[in-house]
Amino acid sequence: MHFKLHRKLIGLCAGLLISTGLQAQMVELDRVAAIVDNDVVMQSQVEERMDTIRQQLSERGTELPPEEVLRTQVIDRLVLESIQLQMGERAGIRIDDASLNQTMQQLAERNGVTLEQFRAALDRDGINYNQAREQVRREMIINRVRQRRVAERIQVSDQEVRNFLNSEVGRYQTAADYRLAMIVLPVSENASSDEARQQAEVVSDIHRELSEGADFTRLAVSRSGGEHALEGGELGWRKAAQLPPTFANAVADLEIGEITAPLRSPAGYHILKLLEKRGGDNLLVDEFNVRHILIKPSEIRSEEEAAQLIGRLYERIRAGESFATLARSFSEDPGSALNGGSLSWVTADAMVPEFREVMTSTPENQISAPFQSQFGWHILQVEGQRQVDMTDEMREQQARNLLQNRKFDEELQTWLLEIRDEAYVEIKS
Repeated sequence: MHFKLHRKLIGLCAGLLISTGLQAQMVELDRVAAIVDNDVVMQSQVEERMDTIRQQLSERGTELPPEEVLRTQVIDRLVLESIQLQMGERAGIRIDDASLNQTMQQLAERNGVTLEQFRAALDRDGINYNQAREQVRREMIINRVRQRRVAERIQVSDQEVRNFLNSEVGRYQTAADYRLAMIVLPVSENASSDEARQQAEVVSDIHRELSEGADFTRLAVSRSGGEHALEGGELGWRKAAQLPPTFANAVADLEIGEITAPLRSPAGYHILKLLEKRGGDNLLVDEFNVRHILIKPSEIRSEEEAAQLIGRLYERIRAGESFATLARSFSEDPGSALNGGSLSWVTADAMVPEFREVMTSTPENQISAPFQSQFGWHILQVEGQRQVDMTDEMREQQARNLLQNRKFDEELQTWLLEIRDEAYVEIKS
């Protein structure tokens, strides 16, 4: 009896040892890759993101950078994401499931497929839909953090608008759009002259390699320190007026496929490549006469409570109450609330993407369902639509919006450097 019990104990201990060994192996596989303030980046996150990047680069036919270079780029990206997500959590920014579902639906529609087809396409590519959905949630939070923290640092004066409209770039703002890619060698404001000189030498070497035929996308992935490095440096379409003057002037002289000489900005050194160019000589634009009600989440009102309040206001309007009266009483947009929520005549380009999409798809004299942007929850009413020539007032509005976008892009890079410098970051791998 004693012998049998002893054998059972040995078997139990062996089972515990095996279990402990497996657990140790799992911990080893999912160890901490970086400590970021009150958060950690896990090795599994790094590997998952690296797999995604490898697949994206492979689909583009781009040569993969060395493993350690790719790992460093991915960890840096995840560290910055973690910092911004923690800022979002402290600010009470939440993305509810309804908003996330709506965004996933919009992503599917932009790709010309149904949500079910979108999920099936992700599955075929080996991408878990729920993981993709959570990544979209993270990106939405990060976008709202940036809008709140970076936009508040930006001011555009009337004089800047006038100077811009009188400038060569301002006069030709509708002449062309550019699809650009960029390699960035960041230089912090606190960098020493030696550090700046070293980065200048590196960017000169990269420019020489590109001039000798090196692949821009490959070098952007492996050498660029910009936010779009892992996308091959691609920035997408930009109007000339959205670019800093130095960049706009340099790009204007390029043929498709050519690169600029190294350019200096407050954020560092840059090399731009012109991928495509398209004209924009149609001066007729669509304007919308819009009212809206904005309800913002805050320290005393959660995202869910804001959604519930906008929902109640929507039902009251549908029941016959005056949109303008409710806007004066409830809207938290100080620029329009006193005018019954009226934004007067605006263009689609002047509005944030979520607002623009709902505004352009809402029939005249109709009320939209509640929707969310980085500013909070909205209801809008389209009271009219017209097509007009580019008036002086319209030019000023577009100029202000373009200047804000330009300053946002510049300020974003500076802000990202600042929050990275201020955060406690310990890289473990």
